[in-house]
Amino acid sequence: MTVIRTWKKYIKRDWMLLLIILPGVVYFAVFCYGPMYGILMAFKDYNISKGIWGSPWVGLKHFKELVNSVYFGRLVKNTFLLSIEQLLWSFPVPIAFALLLNEIRSKKFQRFAQTAAYLPHFVSVVVVVGILKDMLSSDGGVLTQFLSFFGVTPKNYFNLPEAFRPLYVGSGVWQEFGWNSIIYVAAIAGIDQQLYESAALDGAGRWKQLIHITLPSIAPTIILLLILNMGNMLNIGYEKVILMYNEATYSTADIFSTYVYRKGLLNAQYSFASAVGLANSVINVIILLCANFLAKKTTETSIF
Repeated sequence: MTVIRTWKKYIKRDWMLLLIILPGVVYFAVFCYGPMYGILMAFKDYNISKGIWGSPWVGLKHFKELVNSVYFGRLVKNTFLLSIEQLLWSFPVPIAFALLLNEIRSKKFQRFAQTAAYLPHFVSVVVVVGILKDMLSSDGGVLTQFLSFFGVTPKNYFNLPEAFRPLYVGSGVWQEFGWNSIIYVAAIAGIDQQLYESAALDGAGRWKQLIHITLPSIAPTIILLLILNMGNMLNIGYEKVILMYNEATYSTADIFSTYVYRKGLLNAQYSFASAVGLANSVINVIILLCANFLAKKTTETSIF
């Protein structure tokens, strides 16, 4: 009874705050936690007519099939390499952009730069890939013609396996660095300006202020976002990859999500696709826990 009274008192006191978070709770409950019962498909031989509960159990059959697949080595290699390259470029660039914005003294130019950097985020991935293909077309592409002035032979870069990762990562950084910098801009805006004034009186230039005030102040934010990014490292969306890859680039472009797409949707092997997705999620959780543990031990900053 004491617990019930405490909860009633809490709800009565903070009902407005609870109402604000209600849409978020409903969203995650319906779209994230609700479908989790589908994990059972990874351990069953799913049949549409029988449903998940009526389909027979097969244990770890689909996981063994994945590990023994001739594509397993390629999938692991490509997924990890693409994820690491994406993290190495897409994570520090927004931080650098936020720091540069903070150093701009003209408020008008600062707002213009922010707006110009945010806009690509709202462009559809389909449009981005279409623009990229037009610019790199071997027949009249803008970038292709520009490179030809330096003696570079026109090529169809979308058919070159070695060009896939740079194109994927580069276009992703361009599209998202402005949007991803918002949280760093907000963190920098929250720094006490008296710290900068005191440092300036002591003779510290803008570079020293950046190194000794700005970066240490936003370090906890950087660490937390790095942990979250590492926990989501292998969740590369298949949409953009499918738009960019073809049979000529499978050796570097084929990843777990595209394999799930081909097996699950095109070949209707739902149980096998669920097993691949579950294995991918488990690896993500392990990476997240390891990153959080290391961050907690080295910096005393962690998400839990």
